[in-house]
Amino acid sequence: MLALLIAHLVAAAAAPLLVRWWGRQAFLVLALVPAAGFAWVMTQVGTVTGGGEVRETTPWVPTLDLELAFRLDALSLTLAALVTGVGALVLLYCARYFEPDDEGIGRFAGVMTAFAGSMLGLVLADDLLLLYVFWELTTVFSYLLIGGSGARLAARRAASQALILTTAGGLAMLIGLLMIGETSGSYLLSEVVANPGDGPFLIAGTVLVLVGAITKSALIPFHFWLPAAMEAPTPVSAYLHAAAMVKAGVYLVARFAPGFAEVPGWRPLVLVLGLATMLVGGYRAIRQNDLKLLLAFGTVSQLGFLVVLVGAGSQEMAAAGLAMVVAHALFKSTLFLTVGVVDHATGTRDLRVLSGLGRRLPVLAVIGGLAGASMAGVPPLLGFVGKEAAFTALLDGGLPDRTTALLELAGLVLGSVITAAYTFRFLWGAFTRKPGCADTELVHPPAALFLAAPAVLALASLVLGPASPLLEPLAAGYAEELPLIAPEAEKLALWHGLQPALALSAVTLLGGYAVFALRAPINRFQRRVAVGASADEGYWNTLQGLDRLSVLVTGTTQRGSLPAYLGTILVVVIALPGSVLLFRAPWPGEWRAWDSPIQALVGAVALIAAVLALRIRQRLSAVLVVGVTGYALAVLFALQGAPDLALTQFLVETLTLVVFVLVLRKLPKDITDRHRPRERAGRGVIAVAVGVLMAAAGAVAMSARTATPVSVAYPDEAYRFGGGQNIVNVTLVDIRAWDTLGELSLVVVAATGVASLVFLRRRTGAVDRLDPVQLARQERSSRRAPRGQWLSATAALAPERRSVILEVITRILFHTILVFSLFLLFSGHNEPGGGFAGGLVAGLALVLRYLAGGRYELGEAAPVDPGLLLGAGLLFAGGTGVVGLMLGAEVLQTAILENTFPVLGDVKLVTSLFFDIGVYLIVVGLVLDILRSLGAELDRQADEDDPIDVSPGEVIVR
Repeated sequence: MLALLIAHLVAAAAAPLLVRWWGRQAFLVLALVPAAGFAWVMTQVGTVTGGGEVRETTPWVPTLDLELAFRLDALSLTLAALVTGVGALVLLYCARYFEPDDEGIGRFAGVMTAFAGSMLGLVLADDLLLLYVFWELTTVFSYLLIGGSGARLAARRAASQALILTTAGGLAMLIGLLMIGETSGSYLLSEVVANPGDGPFLIAGTVLVLVGAITKSALIPFHFWLPAAMEAPTPVSAYLHAAAMVKAGVYLVARFAPGFAEVPGWRPLVLVLGLATMLVGGYRAIRQNDLKLLLAFGTVSQLGFLVVLVGAGSQEMAAAGLAMVVAHALFKSTLFLTVGVVDHATGTRDLRVLSGLGRRLPVLAVIGGLAGASMAGVPPLLGFVGKEAAFTALLDGGLPDRTTALLELAGLVLGSVITAAYTFRFLWGAFTRKPGCADTELVHPPAALFLAAPAVLALASLVLGPASPLLEPLAAGYAEELPLIAPEAEKLALWHGLQPALALSAVTLLGGYAVFALRAPINRFQRRVAVGASADEGYWNTLQGLDRLSVLVTGTTQRGSLPAYLGTILVVVIALPGSVLLFRAPWPGEWRAWDSPIQALVGAVALIAAVLALRIRQRLSAVLVVGVTGYALAVLFALQGAPDLALTQFLVETLTLVVFVLVLRKLPKDITDRHRPRERAGRGVIAVAVGVLMAAAGAVAMSARTATPVSVAYPDEAYRFGGGQNIVNVTLVDIRAWDTLGELSLVVVAATGVASLVFLRRRTGAVDRLDPVQLARQERSSRRAPRGQWLSATAALAPERRSVILEVITRILFHTILVFSLFLLFSGHNEPGGGFAGGLVAGLALVLRYLAGGRYELGEAAPVDPGLLLGAGLLFAGGTGVVGLMLGAEVLQTAILENTFPVLGDVKLVTSLFFDIGVYLIVVGLVLDILRSLGAELDRQADEDDPIDVSPGEVIVR
């Protein structure tokens, strides 16, 4: 099972490249991945129907008992078959749905394949946390699929709406899963369902899990996001909104029902919301003129029906529900694909103008007719079998309360009447010839391959009706986990003889046709009683209200004063932790001011610099004395025997000074014009108090230790497991590699944020380089004889801005510094250095090149996009963890390789070096991004008179 998920991941990553090579034909190759999954699932049918199950567990983080646990039983096999089978057919359909010259189909192919893998992982997961991970992956990928390229406003709005609602439901579900896991004492899904526990925590967790299912499956009051999501391409609607994503909520209800149906609150939520959704969705569907919207509201209605069946908590209802899940996936995906063919062939989906397509596209009409008949519950299709089984279950008492069962039955019959009505409306609107309308012209007649996917799905609906006994072992395998309320369980079959359920099926069809025949007066009635407000409008009004509230709160609290923000934060720190430290902390019995007089001297220098920072008025001088405090700290590190920390502190402080100097160009020269003596005195008091607090906290922390520090074992363990003698570096790239990977991600985000705040134009192509013609023009414009060039682009600088001494020094030292940075990178596992320090040294070499030659010289020194370095570094660092996992080791686990080579002798290589190379690339990319944004871009704006404050009517392309 894990191999199938990895195959989907690899296919998704390769999809853009395959589409670039083969165009839309790449979908035929991508379809092989879910097809292989479907084939494997089918090979497990015998095991599952025989009463067994397939389990697969891979350790993930053993110390936290986290594992990749997968389980294939009757329920998950049914859903996995739908996810893979329908997924393969939809990808096959995409090979003709998209035009060869369509843009963005590579991205679409990758996201679609990734979604298929995420949905497969969701239904196979047997761990609560793993289930949530796949749940959120489907949310993210559905957002990308609905939004498309982002060029259309309606698609962006629909995608954001679906993302916000389903993510909010997912977060509620996560809290519920944690509460259930803690209550039951296990996070294994199968164990939780078998023994859920009890208590108020379980009840609250169950309700929160249902909230997640309700939002995902678009039940009232969150039903409106699904019709809005019809802005997505038709293959997305057919897969996500018929066979896959919206089934996630139904699957979750079905999965938890055997153990949680008796939990207080379960049945009222499931039965009431499910029935209400069925009726409201159907009512909205019968008045739609867009075929796709009609099916969308019909999907909402059917999802309510499915949730009632699988969530009722009885064996007979569960069996009917599983049959209807399969039937719905088949007929609804077929109908969406049919609408896609109609839209592609005619250029419209408006049923009021479509006419005569049944004669022009007879094969498509048969396909749509079969799927529609299954949706309406016409024998001998599978939809009829599932619907009649539901009616029979309720008639026989499929709920503990007989009155509730009859009320639910009446509601389901009414909902089925409406279902039949909008089915007739769909078939009439799509294929019949309408009086007064000319036959619709075919712009693009569909090819055979375009019809293959809907034809296979429609044929499956037809075949599985008479062959429904083949589904009985699967339905029974799942339903037997629930209690039997009726006198006996009825088997799935096409014919059970003359019984009340058959009469109810006939009533739904006749009633549906009657509603369809009376569509004109019914539509007039709907318009007359239409309510002005809607759930969709309520959602947007709520967002607008939250926006106004956030603006009000922000405007009240965020006044744009950085000293006020910092002062508030620091005062709170002094007041709360400071009071605890003062009255409750165990103070040390003895104090030692320093270990050597040199430390006292360095400390005095730092204190003097800090005091001067409060007194100095010039900005550059203030920055320099602040830097002195940082350098003093680095000296203290060195005196305490921490050369690695000292080296890093020196490098960071130097780079910080450069950044300050670059930023100061945009700030006032005198930083204290508006600062009164009283304000400066108050800030000084706060600063001294915070300093005393941090010193006291450090002393208390050191004296309060009672246990042996874990770091005592680091020297031996660092060499034994990490293969290095530099404890700091081994800790970063091995012992705490997960923390480092997270911090690297934050560095990438920070670099991107800095660039986005500075660049007025697109970030891509921001490298400033001079071609030979431009360079000659610059030299001629200086009206001087060409000077000897120590650096390649310094001729672009004005003569008064050039420094020959700095150019010579840069020319001599630049490559030496780069070599030294590589030395630090490769020696850092045993000596002071590492990827972080090496990257800082390389970044300072670029700083030197920029200071000597300006923005064009920076472009010559590093003609590469900083984003490429940042992304490559993050991929490199994270990729080492994936490789380790694929080789059977733990994520980010270090492997030590030793061998003897000619000339080189004994060579020892640790794989964490590759992680450190990723750190090196990210740090270099960060420094280059800072130089490009705060340096070169600000230079360009000044040179080209292009200020950040654009005129009101100017449009900047980002």
